Amino acid sequence: MPRTIAEKRAAFRELHASGCFVLPNPWDIGSARYLQNLGFKALATTSSGFAWSVGHADNTLPREAILSHLRSIVEATDLPVNADFENGFGTDPDGVAESVRLAVDTGVAGLSIEDSTGDSDNPLFTIDVAVERIRAARRAIDEAGGDTLLIGRAENFFAGVPDLDDTIARLKAYAAAGADCLYAPGIDTREQIEAVVAAVAPKPVNLLIGSTSGLTRQDVAALGVRRISVGGALARAAWGGFMRAAEALADGRFDGFSGAASGAQLNDLFRHRV
Repeated sequence: MPRTIAEKRAAFRELHASGCFVLPNPWDIGSARYLQNLGFKALATTSSGFAWSVGHADNTLPREAILSHLRSIVEATDLPVNADFENGFGTDPDGVAESVRLAVDTGVAGLSIEDSTGDSDNPLFTIDVAVERIRAARRAIDEAGGDTLLIGRAENFFAGVPDLDDTIARLKAYAAAGADCLYAPGIDTREQIEAVVAAVAPKPVNLLIGSTSGLTRQDVAALGVRRISVGGALARAAWGGFMRAAEALADGRFDGFSGAASGAQLNDLFRHRV
């Protein structure tokens, strides 16, 4: 039975209360519906996966395109959806607040705000500026009713500044500023994960696993992580299969189609609109 936006948000918040769940990242309506069909409890968008699907590089699409994508994914599934909302689409805290209000209006159950600037010379906002951006996002969510989860992201390891101490300082500051969940994409050792979890406890931590890490979900749960996302990894896996098949075709071969899903299976899946 279809759930209301309020019900989706309540279910999403409950998932963060205990245990450890996997939050896979679809890049379009079809992949979202397939993941729901597999029994996942929630989904998260991927800015990179969506950008590639429309022929753009990550972090280059305008806010309007992202908002439209968020709404389409929310409407496509009965699962709660967490938005990869990049750095909040605002040049200042007021701009972030305006963008967050628009994102909340799409029906997302959670959204993340990064502290990356997009400037290779100064890849991260200073902590003070980044905290003000989180506070602005928090105010915007609270003014809209407060039931959308706010995730604070420290982008150090993605932005070429892999300083764990600074990462932890940022995450603690974002937690104090109102972030409900904390996320440091790029950390991958047990020691790093344990340090981040301990630093922001009791608030939940999201861990990105975008490649073979050697860690199982049970391992990650034992480290205290509440949720696991995969970013653009599923989209990259799909692109990998497509590229191999297309390159074989360009060479005059047709063996790249081995392992492809059957049309009958896909038609059956989407005919029933899970």
